[in-house]
Amino acid sequence: MNRKLILSGFLLFTSSFAFAQDKVIDNIIKEANENSQLEKLAHELLDVVGPRLVGTPQMKQAGDWAIKKYADWGISAKNEQWGQWRGWERGVTHVDLVSPRLRTLEATQLAWSPSTNGKPIKAEAIILPENITDSASFQKWLPSVKGKLVLVAHNQISGRPDKNWEEFATKDLFEQYKKDKAAALKKFNNNLAKTGLNAKNLALAIENAGAAAVIINNWSQGFGVDKVFGANTKKIPTVNLSVEDYGLVYRLAKFGSKPVLNITSESKELGMVPTFNTMAEIKGKQKPNEYVMLSAHFDSWDAASGATDNGSGTILMMETMRILKKFYPNPKRTILVGHWGSEEQGLNGSRAFVEDHPEVVKNLQALFNQDNGTGRVVNIGGQGFSNAEKFLTRWLAKVPDTIRNQIKTSYPGTPGGGGSDHASFVAVGAPGFSLGALSWDYGTYTWHTNRDSYDKLVFEEIKNNAILTAILVYMACEDPERFNNTKADLPINPRTGEKTTWPEQKKANRKGGVD
Repeated sequence: MNRKLILSGFLLFTSSFAFAQDKVIDNIIKEANENSQLEKLAHELLDVVGPRLVGTPQMKQAGDWAIKKYADWGISAKNEQWGQWRGWERGVTHVDLVSPRLRTLEATQLAWSPSTNGKPIKAEAIILPENITDSASFQKWLPSVKGKLVLVAHNQISGRPDKNWEEFATKDLFEQYKKDKAAALKKFNNNLAKTGLNAKNLALAIENAGAAAVIINNWSQGFGVDKVFGANTKKIPTVNLSVEDYGLVYRLAKFGSKPVLNITSESKELGMVPTFNTMAEIKGKQKPNEYVMLSAHFDSWDAASGATDNGSGTILMMETMRILKKFYPNPKRTILVGHWGSEEQGLNGSRAFVEDHPEVVKNLQALFNQDNGTGRVVNIGGQGFSNAEKFLTRWLAKVPDTIRNQIKTSYPGTPGGGGSDHASFVAVGAPGFSLGALSWDYGTYTWHTNRDSYDKLVFEEIKNNAILTAILVYMACEDPERFNNTKADLPINPRTGEKTTWPEQKKANRKGGVD
């Protein structure tokens, strides 16, 4: 055949392919900007379903909701059970200071807290002795907790964030405040250490001595925010008071006013319940047994709505799947999305998937995970893979400059050791990448706090992330090459002076929430 005809045909094919590729990308950008479903998805998930603590009915409700949304878009989805968890359902929490004056307090029972069983607790609040000499003196004091509400947390010397002090105080005053704050915390920790008990065993000792409830404050160092995790008690409620109200009750107890609180803290124990990942799939046409994955954990802590941790990542991945199904319905490789369960308790859902699906792990082209708030993606690292730069660079090449130019890349990067679900894949040598987002004060104001609600989402940022993620998935699907997952020679760890080692695979906890 004439060489000119062959070359002409090749150039025509290449040109047609590039045109088709650009059209898909143009459609992705237009759809994300002009027909975004993010706000609707966020409302339905965060306002209607609410938080998604593993083992709660809301977690199952969220999975069923996602399956229905995917079905509406023509995408197959399912809840895939990987284990069981302690079932628990949050009820009403209401706490009043009734003596020496009346005030309704801002209170949240901790996850998995025992209930007041339909009858409010009315009791005096006391604090731990401030000058414990040793474990024997603590044990001697312990019987005095019987029938009492026991405050066990550090009482902050100020409920103002450090930023507020820094902005308004004189330099000398701010420096003095920081010294006083550090000294107060050190004194508290030293006093606590003399009990001979850690936080969990302290709560259990107080419970076993007959206390009526345990009261804590876990301030997040910002106005109005507390981090709310799980209870250590087994029989009596554990309640978190705001930094302001905890301080009020603490001072009343310390200075002899004998504060009395009335506590209602309802919850239901549901036994062991199934726990699952919610999975969705767009089947590949040319290479159906090779996979490109979207990844975001579905579960959350439950003091608020789990908006930025990780409702934002969840709706991002759902929106990405919706757009891809609409404009790229016949991908070259199979597109999977994993909405993982029990990430908050140790990446359990994604670790279970890695254990249960070696066929996916072995044939994974790339996984893109998002899990640190509502901000635009600004960091992508190579996760320790030698060839990550070659692949990610050409996948990012089609991303609009306005998005791509804000992203800092690092190659080969360091393998994720467990911060989020991509690490479950990286640990077994599969290419999982974290889409690291801009903070928006995530660590202080929304991460695991009582203020992680719908109103904290910045939808324009998530729209940009949907464009980025959809294009990355599209390019990874279309790439004629398989990702080369050769591991890089890792550098010396500057903190330890030792060579960085590849993280080890850890097993999923498949029966959790019980001792």
